[in-house]
Amino acid sequence: MPAPSSAIPLESRPSVAGRSTSPLRPVSPGERRAGRWRTGVGLALLAVVGSACFRPFNVRDYPTSVALFEAGMAKFEAKKFGDAASAFERLTLDLPARDTLLPKAQWYLGLARLKRSERLLAAQAFIKLSETFPDDSLADDALLKSGRVYVELWKTPSLDPQYGLLAQTQFRLLVGVYPDSPLADSGKRALKDLDERFASKDYDTGMHYYRRKAFDSAVLYFKDVVKNWPESERAKQAMLRMVEIYRLPFMNYEDDAREVCQALLGAYPEDAGVLAACKIDPADSTATAGRRPPALR
Repeated sequence: MPAPSSAIPLESRPSVAGRSTSPLRPVSPGERRAGRWRTGVGLALLAVVGSACFRPFNVRDYPTSVALFEAGMAKFEAKKFGDAASAFERLTLDLPARDTLLPKAQWYLGLARLKRSERLLAAQAFIKLSETFPDDSLADDALLKSGRVYVELWKTPSLDPQYGLLAQTQFRLLVGVYPDSPLADSGKRALKDLDERFASKDYDTGMHYYRRKAFDSAVLYFKDVVKNWPESERAKQAMLRMVEIYRLPFMNYEDDAREVCQALLGAYPEDAGVLAACKIDPADSTATAGRRPPALR
């Protein structure tokens, strides 16, 4: 029986491709030089490939505006939004006012900024597009986008409403300037949502005073909700709180409570909460249905 291969002396093992497999075989100077040459070539190739892969994007590498726009689009589609923003921003600075690429560059600049969470810069890009090119097919899109960006910046109604007011301006421009746009309905819905947020801000402030028993101040804010946003859900809640305040024993503003109840019953004749607050039998609620809510003093 032949001995296991592990028992065969290294010197007696067969060679591969004419070379001994013994680790003890000395390396010739020629092999050593060849190995160094191969290593050097490999490192050089790696350096070339690495420089090609990691070379920074430079807008000056593109001789024409069309080439730069195409490069910007390629970067945008590859989700390299910083490079895309650089390309489109350069185009917005260099292109003549009548160039058809300019509104597109402005649009994609806004989108690239938005992808980088640079919301204020994105909104500015969209607004510049709508103002500079009001007849362009992207103008109404830009108004809707800029409004939505400002809504995102107004995170909660309790914060400063500056961004909410800016959003409202953009949506109103969309609805007013482009009433036939397919985006006009989206603008109207956005305005309604903003009204709810504005109403919530004043209602929450009124409730702040209500909880601290500063009832006169609370009523002022509740009245603002009803006056400025009568179609909002908060308007009904504000009037219900006013009825509660007017009927407090130490307030005893029964006439004012009755006036608010008339407004409530005119707007919400079958609402259970309204009927309970105004102490109306549901069987009698149809008597006031369809009436226009009177203005509150």
